[in-house]
Amino acid sequence: MPAPPDADTAPEGRVLVVDDKRDVLTALRLLLKEHMDEVHTATDPSSIPTLLREHEYDAILLDMNFQQDASSGREGFEWLSKIQQIDPRAVVLMITAYGDVQKAVRAMKEGASDFIVKPWDDADLVASVQAAVKLSRTRAAAEADAASTPPSSPPSRADEELGFEGILGESEAMQSVFSMIEKVASTDANVLVLGENGTGKELVARAVHRRSGRSNGPFVTADLGALSQSLFESELFGYVEGAFTGAEESREGRFDAADGGTLFLDEIGNIPIELQKKLLTVLQRREVTRVGAVEAHPIDIRLVCATNQPIYEMVEEDNFRQDLLFRVNTVEIELPPLRERSGDVLILARHFLSMYAERYGESVTGFTDEARTGLRHYHWPGNVRELKHTVERAVILSENDRIRPADLRFSAPSQPSDESDDLDTLNLNDLERAAVRKALSKHGGNVSQAAGELGISRRALYRRIEKYGL
Repeated sequence: MPAPPDADTAPEGRVLVVDDKRDVLTALRLLLKEHMDEVHTATDPSSIPTLLREHEYDAILLDMNFQQDASSGREGFEWLSKIQQIDPRAVVLMITAYGDVQKAVRAMKEGASDFIVKPWDDADLVASVQAAVKLSRTRAAAEADAASTPPSSPPSRADEELGFEGILGESEAMQSVFSMIEKVASTDANVLVLGENGTGKELVARAVHRRSGRSNGPFVTADLGALSQSLFESELFGYVEGAFTGAEESREGRFDAADGGTLFLDEIGNIPIELQKKLLTVLQRREVTRVGAVEAHPIDIRLVCATNQPIYEMVEEDNFRQDLLFRVNTVEIELPPLRERSGDVLILARHFLSMYAERYGESVTGFTDEARTGLRHYHWPGNVRELKHTVERAVILSENDRIRPADLRFSAPSQPSDESDDLDTLNLNDLERAAVRKALSKHGGNVSQAAGELGISRRALYRRIEKYGL
């Protein structure tokens, strides 16, 4: 990464640094004050909501570990999520003394702009913060332009009328997905969409809805992974006035809101086992009882569910009800990860480049040959979502008319590293990890071929990839 520009030419900005170690805050304040307008610091992350209400920050540097533990990063991910809920446009850089590829990949997948490991290089850190400030300013300007556009102005077509219902892909795997959508959409069958994070499961659900007889009805989504156990029933089924403290008026749930249309339940694999029976009862009876009500009322919905979990293994381990699985997956559509459809990478990258160049008013027109090679060979653990984020950032930060490899800041190694056949260990986890890595490396990241080599199913291999952070 190039050294940051001189202080007098650096972009001005307001930065918030949150870390429970005062020496770290002092060091960062002294380093960044030469390049930023204001640097605010906080040792307690619980002050973040108040600070975000009182100030507008161009970038937030967030430590990943506070009081609960020293190295897992769990608190950092929780606060990253809360920051995004308060300000969806926030640009967050994660900082930690316990850096590893798995944490970096997860941070980028969950919306972080960058991942910085202590001890940091001063020039690299300043350059990362300045890039974050530029990203924040460009996004804000684009939103302001969009807000000021008269309603009569023609919308951009970059996101419309592309591919199959807006889903891009010419690979054989995606053509099979498109064919399955066409077959199932005209029916009223329940659909289960399987796939890793970032593969486009909601796009498939919307395509099923648009091609169905319910297309004129509502399309309602519910992220079950984001619903706490206490909110599950009230959010999905609704409640009546006085049902609980704070229920000052009756409110319909997602099932009622989707009546006559399609209900998309995302991350269904995250439902606690004790709540799965309640969902099953509603689906079996096709009627809902609001929290606090006595009478049930009928519902008319088309159900589409999605999960990135190994749902069949969860059934075997009694973590997911088999009768509920039978109920939600009349038809199953499995989305391939981007690494298994490498021929689509450049198609998607060109589309995202065109979309963001138009949105941000940049004159970037394409990729260099070296950049195209890097895009094709990268493993894309975050799938299409990561590719989209990578291209957006490259368009904003590039200073040339074509994207170069240096503009594509990948968050993980492009391929699983090879390991020696002769491990000096008899630990079964170490041996299994090595076998999985070697199979993936041998087959260029092709999960189907690697699973065949290992003698296990694709789903079993996906679970081990997640388990070992591969």
